[in-house]
Amino acid sequence: MRNNRLTVDDPTRQTLSMEEIEELKKAGAGSGKEIIAKIMASHMAIEEKTSFSLAKYTLRKSKKYLKRFTVLPLDVGLLAEYITERESYKIMELREELLGLICSWANIHCGGPSRVWTADDGVSQIGGGRWLVVDDTGGLVTAALAEKMAILYPPEEEDETSTEEMEGIASAAPEETAKTLSQAENGTGEASEVPEQDDSDIIMTGTDDVPNPPQNGSAPKQESEFVEPTAAPEDPSNRPRKAPRPHIPQMSASTNTLTVLHPNNQPNLSYLKYFGFDTGNPTPSHPLYQHLKSVSWLQLLHPTEDPSYLEPEVLSEEVLAGMKSSKRGNYYKKRRRWEKTTRVVDETRRGGFDGLVVASVMESRSILKELVPLVRGGGRVVVYSPNVEPLVELCDLYSKERRAAYIAREFGPLQNGSKVKKEIKEEDDEEVNGTEDGDEEDDFPVNPTLLLAPSLQTARARHWQVLPGRTHPFMTSRGGAEGYLFTATRVLPVEGRVEARGHGRGKKRKTGPESAVQS
Repeated sequence: MRNNRLTVDDPTRQTLSMEEIEELKKAGAGSGKEIIAKIMASHMAIEEKTSFSLAKYTLRKSKKYLKRFTVLPLDVGLLAEYITERESYKIMELREELLGLICSWANIHCGGPSRVWTADDGVSQIGGGRWLVVDDTGGLVTAALAEKMAILYPPEEEDETSTEEMEGIASAAPEETAKTLSQAENGTGEASEVPEQDDSDIIMTGTDDVPNPPQNGSAPKQESEFVEPTAAPEDPSNRPRKAPRPHIPQMSASTNTLTVLHPNNQPNLSYLKYFGFDTGNPTPSHPLYQHLKSVSWLQLLHPTEDPSYLEPEVLSEEVLAGMKSSKRGNYYKKRRRWEKTTRVVDETRRGGFDGLVVASVMESRSILKELVPLVRGGGRVVVYSPNVEPLVELCDLYSKERRAAYIAREFGPLQNGSKVKKEIKEEDDEEVNGTEDGDEEDDFPVNPTLLLAPSLQTARARHWQVLPGRTHPFMTSRGGAEGYLFTATRVLPVEGRVEARGHGRGKKRKTGPESAVQS
């Protein structure tokens, strides 16, 4: 039985040099099996190795020269991990666990028309699975939210089904044609099933094998019967026309939608291309074509200053009839673009969203000042930041102490057990008013009564080394920003009155000799 007592680990026993191995790698077809076989064949002491040693040697060479990989379907988690390893600054160093935390605290789910309410004005919509998003991560946050809402991936199953149906129809058509021809030749087919023109074609093809008929009066008559139907041209007006393709308006969904706010003409959602959606040239069959909406800050705050919000000139039918087809098509395209922009902007300004998700480099308090009033009561507000300092400021702006000071500023002191609202005198000087307004803006840049229970949290998955007495995170783990979340709940404050403000004082208990109990 062989053992390793006489085994000598000498590099000179390998006759194949590194230069020759590199040449084999360059000249090979990409498979490392040939290189491993030549390395083992050129080893002078391969026979001296035991079975265990030979297996270890083969495994070591396979790991070195035999490259293997596994193809995995791309999802949001894999995309986030891939970008984090290469260009983490483009996604604000957002990790997969933080994406899951955002979707959890924002209550992202697939909404439907069953949870839709109408506001008091009879027009505004409340609920319905609509979320407001401010995304400066290239579309990664939008993709994570869309995945939870089941609108991220294109409908591949429907495409495959339609393709199989078309292939089945195409394969069945030649069989039906051959069956019809065989029935006509054998005389078993019914006359109502075979068209008249097809009968003439079949008989004409069959006359090639029959000898020439006798020259009599019946021959010209027979020839005219066959030639006359084929010579008649088909009327173009009787041809069946294809049904026109239905026009699917973009951003037309009323429930289960994402509305993205952006500072430019177009939102930066470049990472959605990995999921089959291009914002520059969207595909109508993709779910995001109808469920993803985009509004610029200019359209939200000052819609009349945006040129795309202004209605184009309305032309009469006579003028349109006299225009060229290209100009008429451009006119209708402008009208459709204006209708889409007006519909989305008006819907966004009416509010009633189920939640707000912010991942932006802009100042957080300026964003919340404009967007928190658009969230319905009970909606969730989630703000992501790579650093903790901006979110600590938000927690202070929406704290209960700041809320109490804001209420005390709005309502005067108690008089006779009732609350009297503080009135601003109109006789005050403009300079005094300007100073008070400036101080109020500095003290209360946002309305602290709109959000309840602000909290700050984070999550990070770490790989640990678990050994006796040496258990600690891996020292080679990737660093970078920790990443934090600000979460709060939108509430509707009661207007005109405040309940339970201030600290009440109870009666003091009398202590004296007369209050003592005699035994």
